[in-house]
Amino acid sequence: MESLYEPLLVEIAWEVCNQVGGIYTVIRSKVAAMVEHWGDQYCLVGPYLDDRVMAEFEVIDDLSDPFGRAVKRLREQNLDVLYGRWLVTGKPRVVLLNPACAETRLNDLKYILWDSYRIDSSVQDELVNNILAFGEMVKQFLAELANRKTCKRPVIAHFHEWLAASCLPDLAKLDCPALRSVFTTHATQLGRYLAMNDVQFYQNLYTVDVQDAAKHYGIETQVHIERMAAQHADVLTTVSEVTGRECEALLGRKPEVILPNGLNIKRFAVTHEVQNLHQRYKERIHTFVMAHFFHSYSFDLDETLYFFTAGRYEFVNKGYDLVLEAMRRLNTRMKRKCMTKKIILFIVTKRPYHTINPQVFESRAAMEEIHNTVRAIKDQIGERLFYEATAHYDQQFPQLNDFVDEYWRLRYRRIVQSWKTSTLPIIVTHNLVDDRNDEVLNFLRRAELFNKPEDPVGVIYHPDFITTTNPLFNMEYNQFVRGCHLGIFPSYYEPWGYTPLECIASGVPAITSDLAGFGTYVMRNLPEEIGNGITVVKRNDRDFDEAADQLTYQLLSFVNMSKRERIFLRNHVESLAEHFAWEKLVRNYEEAYRLALQQPPRS
Repeated sequence: MESLYEPLLVEIAWEVCNQVGGIYTVIRSKVAAMVEHWGDQYCLVGPYLDDRVMAEFEVIDDLSDPFGRAVKRLREQNLDVLYGRWLVTGKPRVVLLNPACAETRLNDLKYILWDSYRIDSSVQDELVNNILAFGEMVKQFLAELANRKTCKRPVIAHFHEWLAASCLPDLAKLDCPALRSVFTTHATQLGRYLAMNDVQFYQNLYTVDVQDAAKHYGIETQVHIERMAAQHADVLTTVSEVTGRECEALLGRKPEVILPNGLNIKRFAVTHEVQNLHQRYKERIHTFVMAHFFHSYSFDLDETLYFFTAGRYEFVNKGYDLVLEAMRRLNTRMKRKCMTKKIILFIVTKRPYHTINPQVFESRAAMEEIHNTVRAIKDQIGERLFYEATAHYDQQFPQLNDFVDEYWRLRYRRIVQSWKTSTLPIIVTHNLVDDRNDEVLNFLRRAELFNKPEDPVGVIYHPDFITTTNPLFNMEYNQFVRGCHLGIFPSYYEPWGYTPLECIASGVPAITSDLAGFGTYVMRNLPEEIGNGITVVKRNDRDFDEAADQLTYQLLSFVNMSKRERIFLRNHVESLAEHFAWEKLVRNYEEAYRLALQQPPRS
């Protein structure tokens, strides 16, 4: 039976059923915990941009619930609205609104934005146009859902990011006294630009002229919509204390609640299989590494460690510059100490490229041919050895070379000789569109990290996502993560940071920084675990050289661990994942909603 008093919760985000960036991961992974807490009083709202959404959408025909009734009234106004369930864990109710329905009102919407809030959106920007149209559709949906004549229940509208929140200030004009708003910024628009261009970003944060800086980077409309939403929401929230400082300095308001990001840990949980899965996927990485390196020279795979860093291509913000500098120093120190271990660093990001380097494909194909030849020789030897063992058991042990046809001997010799080369293994797997100006490649060139056989550190720069359709890895990203030994993410600017969290959920030790939201959360809530699988590089108020030395020491300490110690660390790290389960972290959301409901009714 429908309660007249329990509140309804609507989460509104541009990335509901629409994968663009990290917000999609936040929303999608959280919904199962939200459905568990709120049941059918919970609904998501996102944009209906094209029919591709139907691949993860199931239509609901029954429009008798409060959300369905609001959808019905919108449809009666000839508006294009989908209502159904999002086919992800939890199967939440979802309303998708077509921004095209409000396109004819764009000029009016832009005028109101200027007249009421002095925000100029006159520049023709397709994204801004879409989000203004989407905002108008969201306002109409909330007006129908929370109208005092049709709904006696409190309604909480939770907006994620500026892309979903252009209508937030206008909610006060609706005839909806029980409507409350929460706004979450996951990363301020201006903060990201400033961090990429100012090495003293954190020191200069509170002296930034927001208007001038937004104009300088050409993001005035976005910044002012975000600032407007933050100042008009009943409750302002963000994902970390790091971003909280940005909100205070750049949005003019300190957040009331911090909402740390979590994961759907059940998707990762594999009781008693951490080591088995690591071994299984490490073997696949071995295959890739053999194809990449062994045509030039070989090394002991049992004494090889796989490190990786991954994320959006932001050379400084994501800490790629620090990772590479630390690897350069690690290479020097390991050579000086004559250490026998081999380190392979994978840099996984997304960059424009023409094709996969043909040399990579050729080497892989040649190694596969060697594998097929060896398999044929093995089968031939096996059959003949079995015959000799049964027919001539009283004779001496046979010479196995005699069992191999001359054809297979010659084929084996030729394919191995044709595969071997005197050139060094390449450092980037793809032909980049603009490799001369690629910051990762330029660093590797300056540092002379060219995968030389005498170097303990090798580098593989992979400028594409790792997926099952990737012809080089043939595995999912989370499988690749499980096969590695260490994830390195010492970000300079990182509002939260999912990559180290995904490592931990997969039983892989991770390095983060105290400038990342995830790192600050660990320092405040799990200080005893620092060094026990979660390592935090101190970058706040430290210069680059200090941070590089610190990270180098941390990497060297990991390299010096025994295999037994690394196995213990993997098992321990996987157990820490429960601290980041959404089932626990949604309590922060509940606090934000409690504060919103305490706000006085709108007149």
